[in-house]
Amino acid sequence: MERQVIISAGFDDLRARDVRLLESASRLGEVVVYLWSDDRLREQSGRAPKYPFAERLYFVSAVRYVNRVVAADDFPEVRVAPRTAPALPPGPRKKIVVTGTFDWLHSGHVRFFEEAGALGDLYVVVGHDANIRLLKGESHPLLPEEERRYMVGSIKFVKQSLISSGTGWLDADPQIRSIKPHIYAVNEDGDRGGKREYCQRHGIEYLVLRRQPAPGLPRRSSTDLRGF
Repeated sequence: MERQVIISAGFDDLRARDVRLLESASRLGEVVVYLWSDDRLREQSGRAPKYPFAERLYFVSAVRYVNRVVAADDFPEVRVAPRTAPALPPGPRKKIVVTGTFDWLHSGHVRFFEEAGALGDLYVVVGHDANIRLLKGESHPLLPEEERRYMVGSIKFVKQSLISSGTGWLDADPQIRSIKPHIYAVNEDGDRGGKREYCQRHGIEYLVLRRQPAPGLPRRSSTDLRGF
């Protein structure tokens, strides 16, 4: 039996430093996270949780380095809340590509990856810093491109995360040509910038997914979380 590494924490605002901790722990054995309840997090931090327990559970369970998540208040009883990549039918797998800034990774992004990843092998192309500034202004992005790529790549529904090298709304063109995807998936907010026409020219299926949170979770946006 593989040895277990137990981490007890609140993970109220999961960032790269937290994911690196989980990644390092995974090299030692099976990672089991004992996730604090909202009440315990409030006691430990002296403030109300930024994200409710159900949302923190969903996000932490989606991290590829985590094997199991347990409600900490149930210790030592183990109640497992697994989050696994969806099982796909046998045979050749389709390649799915999605693109975006993913400046403040949140549960809405995870849900988008989960839905897109259910279609096949998911490749996520993260916009590079200079192009994000070109499109959104000098105050963007909040996080550098390598950190954003790392966070996206930590989600178990993602096969590979890359950084774009082009410009404009189709800055991922060089990466898409290399990946040769069957499907380019976007959410409703991302259905712009000539992506539909681009897919028509290159024979790629274009799929618009509804922007909706996982069941029972609140709707999130990076803009609201950043505050600008």
